[in-house]
Amino acid sequence: MGKSDPHPHPHPHPHPHLPTTESAVCALRDLAAEYHRELTVTDDIGADRASRRTSAGPFTVLDPDGSLPHEAFAELGGSPAVTVQLFPEDDAKITVDGVEFADVPRDAVPAFLRSVYGGLAHVKGRLFPPGEWLVVPLPGDETYKELIFRGARTPWLARSAR
Repeated sequence: MGKSDPHPHPHPHPHPHLPTTESAVCALRDLAAEYHRELTVTDDIGADRASRRTSAGPFTVLDPDGSLPHEAFAELGGSPAVTVQLFPEDDAKITVDGVEFADVPRDAVPAFLRSVYGGLAHVKGRLFPPGEWLVVPLPGDETYKELIFRGARTPWLARSAR
């Protein structure tokens, strides 16, 4: 008999759980290899180095709970230009050709990038009010959409228009 999970996944469409920044970096390395992309990762470890740790005192390495916060910045080569900033709070900021997606759950990062590299991400325009959005669909009904600022359309974004 199988046991039911006592801690159901908080997201309606669960992705494989990435409990730490390091596990997310490993997932990014696998994804970069899968899509033949060069990957550069910079790690910031400790409350004195992590960008969101403004409450930590100077030269304080540990969080108040005794944990060691770990954040990473990853850059994937090729087109589109993609960067991923992984935060200790289980979320990430993904930038695709200058279009910034903040607050992406860390667990969703691999699916997000598969959508971008697999050709599912696309640009959708509207006449009124005028604007263009980069739309990144994930498995299930999860979709991320961000406005592309006027004049910020890159060749990759132009090719992705529908």
